[in-house]
Amino acid sequence: MHRENRTFRAPGRVNLIGEHTDYNDGFVMPAAIDLSTWIKVSPLEQRKLQIYSENFAEEIEVDLDNSNLTARGHWSDYPVGVAVMLDRAGYRLRGAKLQIRGEVPIGSGLSSSAAVEVATACALVANSGLEIDARELARLCQRAENEFVGARVGIMDQFVSLFGQAQKALLLDCRSLDFRLLPLPDNVRLLICNTMVKHALASSAYNERRAQCEAGVRHLAQFLPHVTALRDVKLRELEQFGRDLPEVVYRRCRHVVTENARVLSAANALERGDLDEFGRLMAASHQSLRDDYEVSCKELDVMVELARKVEGVYGARMTGGGFGGCTVNLVAEERVQEFRRFVGERYREVTKLTPEIYVCSASDGAGEV
Repeated sequence: MHRENRTFRAPGRVNLIGEHTDYNDGFVMPAAIDLSTWIKVSPLEQRKLQIYSENFAEEIEVDLDNSNLTARGHWSDYPVGVAVMLDRAGYRLRGAKLQIRGEVPIGSGLSSSAAVEVATACALVANSGLEIDARELARLCQRAENEFVGARVGIMDQFVSLFGQAQKALLLDCRSLDFRLLPLPDNVRLLICNTMVKHALASSAYNERRAQCEAGVRHLAQFLPHVTALRDVKLRELEQFGRDLPEVVYRRCRHVVTENARVLSAANALERGDLDEFGRLMAASHQSLRDDYEVSCKELDVMVELARKVEGVYGARMTGGGFGGCTVNLVAEERVQEFRRFVGERYREVTKLTPEIYVCSASDGAGEV
């Protein structure tokens, strides 16, 4: 029997280390955060969706039997895309009324889109009396963003929104989707600093970086037949066989190859409880993103430099696609207020922008409330 009015939540995420490795079949280390999207769902007799967004104070209606639904550059593309992908995968959905409330800041790089997709998927699946494996659900949500919305994202965001756990980071192999949970100490907070800038470069540069990585793979595969993604390349192999690559392509490849190695080292550091080493790897990651991958910007660099001046900060780096957005900082709990005051004031002085600083903890993945 279907219950009326059920509520599901799905969290946003922050990536601790492993940036631009996901679409290269590599390793990432996100954590689900305690900022979520909530969806209240109730069944409808007709096979249609009525979707209301509290954040946008707007309602839309779509017919589930309409096979020509397309994206319209609107907030509703994310929930509608999920319904379309479930339908295409052969899951027959029951009509539903969805009420969406999001607390993940939109456009900040904390994956508000994945939180909406995953919460929608959980709500629609439950409302229709279906059972779908969580890995399959993550893939379908990713496809909604890739094929319906039109953003070529990897699977990390949707995956950690489903599989995250409180006080744990998640080491994900983006090729096999094997993962392991890693302990985050209770006395450490994840401070996420929103630079309040988003440079227009972001999407075109993202596609350009992907193309450069693919060009690197094509070149290296001539010498190393086992290579199908940069994930398969070791640094010494890149140094040996990548000499003829254009210098910029070489640097893009070097970022991905070294970043994959940093993620695995960072996982070992967390398991040993060695936060100093973890922080050193975060710093090296930021430097590589700034110099080799060239996706940082002045505001992100300022934010990272300021964080490093505060006592009790283990590590700081840009997080997300780059060209603005957020930094992630691992901060001892007793230094949180000092961090917020110092970084907030100094960032404002240097950039004339007022940052938003979110104090987060790693949270559980999606589920019914």
